[in-house]
Amino acid sequence: MENFFSVAWQAAKSAGSLIRDNWQQAKEVSYKSAIDLVTTVDRQAEKRIVDILQKHFPDHSILAEEETTVVNSQNEHRWIIDPLDGTTNFAHAYPHFSISIALERAGEIILGLVYDPLREETFQAAKEAGAFLNGKPIQTSKVGELDKALLATGFPYDRRKHADFYLAHFKAFMVRSQGIRRNGSAALDLSYLACGRIDGFWEFKLHPWDTAAASLIVREAGGTLTDFSGKEFSIWGEETLASNGIIHPEMLRVVLEIGNVDSSIVE
Repeated sequence: MENFFSVAWQAAKSAGSLIRDNWQQAKEVSYKSAIDLVTTVDRQAEKRIVDILQKHFPDHSILAEEETTVVNSQNEHRWIIDPLDGTTNFAHAYPHFSISIALERAGEIILGLVYDPLREETFQAAKEAGAFLNGKPIQTSKVGELDKALLATGFPYDRRKHADFYLAHFKAFMVRSQGIRRNGSAALDLSYLACGRIDGFWEFKLHPWDTAAASLIVREAGGTLTDFSGKEFSIWGEETLASNGIIHPEMLRVVLEIGNVDSSIVE
């Protein structure tokens, strides 16, 4: 596992240097949809990460957000990568984004690393080995009531079409919690949950590269993740509900009151 972490950190550091050098510069931006954008730096960062991983682990498969998919049927290991989580923030020179690298073995996430290149914060975890921030152990908060909790969330890329639905969840939590932050990087939101900076998180329609690394970090820090019905969380699912574990039943009650996701939302 130490070798996996060493290479993942090398890859994150290389991409982070590129991102740090460019975050306040003019960006070349293209659009996947009306509000889903990508920059040349996203792609360059992904290439740096992929090149390092392939150099050290040529038989491993890779799934990355922008354009890299490598399938090797002879190996059970797969890296899941978001080279720049928080691209909209980055494109606007808003200082909140991260790099997310996870390693999956036989369908199970065994390593997670989330790196904030501006704050020089590295969140990491290995399965059944705890979670760490810059080498020091971290745990989720001890906040025991939703009324006293600080939450975070994000809005999916179809938010213009389904604004009322997503805002219904926001309102429900807004009137029941101490506050809500909408920061723009799910990987960092979940990492902040792991170290106790926030107490709960919810979001629709995240992708595997958004949650693979950070979900392990949350679990290893003592947190809880499920879908909105309380079932087991999957990085391939449409719903992410995460908490320090203590307030999870209250958070579940809130989303269940609003009702299950209808077919028009999950299409």
